[in-house]
Amino acid sequence: MTPRNLQQRRAAEASGRRGERLAGWWLRLKGWRILDRRVRTAAGEVDIVARKGNLVAFIEVKTRATAAELDVAIDERRLARVAAAAEVLMPRYAGAGDDIRVDVILIAPGTRPRHIENAWIGSRIG
Repeated sequence: MTPRNLQQRRAAEASGRRGERLAGWWLRLKGWRILDRRVRTAAGEVDIVARKGNLVAFIEVKTRATAAELDVAIDERRLARVAAAAEVLMPRYAGAGDDIRVDVILIAPGTRPRHIENAWIGSRIG
């Protein structure tokens, strides 16, 4: 990896971490309790695991430089990986009777976070 590519990768990583912190703050303001962050499994990674009442959400956070870029920030392949990781993690975070879903939070400068609830339809989750 060239020094320029490494520098760009580090900047993107820092931006993503800032977006995840903002998403966590946003969720807490909305009454959610953050259970975990950046949980990795062999199936993939979940950025935030949060609970509100009997609902547990496995959340993918996407941060982009502009609001226009958010429309293409998430795709089916990425959601499928989050859903697969959520299935592995369910026993750790959810009990019998809990509702489960995969959400997405989109972050761009100058805009409020956009929370897309139940973004992954068709999985065995929920």
